[in-house]
Amino acid sequence: MGANSSSISELPDNEYLKKLSGGEPISENDPFWNQLLSFSFTTPTNRYSDGVLLFNCIFAIPHLVEKNPRTGNLGSLIKVFLSRTKELKISAECQNHLFIWQAHNALFIICCLLKVFISRMSEEELQLHFTYEDKTPGSYGTECEDLIEELLCCLIQLIVEIPLFLGCFLCLCSLPYTSRLVKTLLYNFIRQERSPPPGTHVFQQQTDGGGLLYGIASGVATGLWTVFTLGGVGSKATPQLEQCSPLANQSLLLLLVLANLTDAPDTPNPYRQAIMSFKNTQDSSAFSSSHPHVFQINFNSLYTALCEQQKSDQATLLLYMLLHQNGNVRTYVLARTDIENLVLPILEILYHVEERNSHHVYMALIILLILTEDDGFNRSIHEVILKNITWYAERVLTEISLGSLLILVVIRTIQYNMTRTRDKYLHTNCLAALANMSAQFRSLHQYAAQRIISLFSLLSKKHNKVLEQATQSLRGSLDSNDSPLPDYAQDLNVIEEVIRMMLEIINSCLTNSLHHNPNLVYALLYKRDLFEQFRTHPSFQDIMQNIDLVISFFSSRLEHAGAELSVERVLEIIKQGAVALPKDRLRKFPELKFKYVEEEQPEEFFIPYVWSLVYNAAVALYWNPRDIQLFTMDSG
Repeated sequence: MGANSSSISELPDNEYLKKLSGGEPISENDPFWNQLLSFSFTTPTNRYSDGVLLFNCIFAIPHLVEKNPRTGNLGSLIKVFLSRTKELKISAECQNHLFIWQAHNALFIICCLLKVFISRMSEEELQLHFTYEDKTPGSYGTECEDLIEELLCCLIQLIVEIPLFLGCFLCLCSLPYTSRLVKTLLYNFIRQERSPPPGTHVFQQQTDGGGLLYGIASGVATGLWTVFTLGGVGSKATPQLEQCSPLANQSLLLLLVLANLTDAPDTPNPYRQAIMSFKNTQDSSAFSSSHPHVFQINFNSLYTALCEQQKSDQATLLLYMLLHQNGNVRTYVLARTDIENLVLPILEILYHVEERNSHHVYMALIILLILTEDDGFNRSIHEVILKNITWYAERVLTEISLGSLLILVVIRTIQYNMTRTRDKYLHTNCLAALANMSAQFRSLHQYAAQRIISLFSLLSKKHNKVLEQATQSLRGSLDSNDSPLPDYAQDLNVIEEVIRMMLEIINSCLTNSLHHNPNLVYALLYKRDLFEQFRTHPSFQDIMQNIDLVISFFSSRLEHAGAELSVERVLEIIKQGAVALPKDRLRKFPELKFKYVEEEQPEEFFIPYVWSLVYNAAVALYWNPRDIQLFTMDSG
């Protein structure tokens, strides 16, 4: 690096880099820093080019790791950066592009070194590189300085006032700063800025959220935007990033990292507290003194950004966190009259389950489960009529309610899980969402009604197959004592639990909204033979009473109507019969209601997941895959 460095390939022979990693202490006032920070090669814009940079600097790393605790050169570099950031605003106002350029280069080098140090050292060893002995000639004492907190404070201030330095902060975050930072990161996500802000002034005042927006004029502006957002047009690491603002993406990743830091022994995570309690700008209620982290954000803008960005794991995870942890956001979302704008992207994630990683599917499914806890949501989704769902390929859906589409997608997810992943957790949450909705089923699309019964048919066949395997295995074990008996009893218990849940869902719909769902009754009658074997089964006798009564009642009316009935005529008879069926003849069961509850130690799932997203999606942040210990490489 240095004034003559214009290519990354020149770095192995760079005299300034060798001096930085050498055994000689370099004072923060040494002219050397002006030379080191005057390199002009293009900084990396994606993971590949970041890896190339690391490869060309690899010669200096062992020397720096060994000698820096004695020389303190990293500390001197940080001091140089800190001193220049104090003048950054003034430099920008004075059009001092050289000063800003060198400040960026200093931060870029710090970021590169931190990534290497963090991947190779324990926390105790890393501390030695920040807390070092600064020995003055002729003195007998030592002066110890801890730069970590000062660097973090500086980065937070820069993010809030000049939101350009997220990449470096992602390498370091560990100290408790809250509301203003969380608010700024959320607004960065909401704005999704993809190009330099217009205007000729170096700095412009923000209209909402406080702080400063940056906007350097002409060609220098575009260049600085690119380097300060650590990539400008985004990384090619994942397809989602091609349509995402690098600043918004980096802000969101940082927010997720902060929100998922573990609690201190006596202090809850302040970032999570801020996320849990912020309010709508339209909310005029007084702030409670017991919630110092409370701030306000425009919920309409936040809702729009969440709807538009659900193709990425990180946006879905943010939506999950807000719905689960912030009651203000959850209430607002459930009151929206355009809820389809949020639900449809979530359904599309589940529909393309084969293309998504399991974590993304879990988050989308849990979001649906949280939404279905609300009866108002369960009613309203059947009132929203959709036209031509192009991504649903199994059948042309020219017109269908959002509720029926939701049922179709959840059932498809269950069937995919039964044949591919066989994940009990996925099954449980899918069935819980259907159960929550079942009492509010309204005007089910004929295809949705058919798929409900088809799923039961699939479960019935699977039950019979496992039962037959268990019987044959038992017979074989009587003839031979050599081979162990497979645990078919456990498999049978699992499948019977799922069958009972499906029967409860059907029963709940028939008991609470039979007259609203002639298509379900039609599908039930068409496949009535499926239910015969469960009438006398001890595990299903009670729940089968209502289903058996409905089948018998409508079958009798159809028999009296004569043979060769058209579909339209059958539906007409069902609608008439639904009015005539005495409701007191249907046995009442407890309401089906399931509530999502996080596991006892959610951090075991969320912390590796969040850092896998940082690894896979952060713009121009490269970590050596061989150094990753927190998650497996296929978990992202």
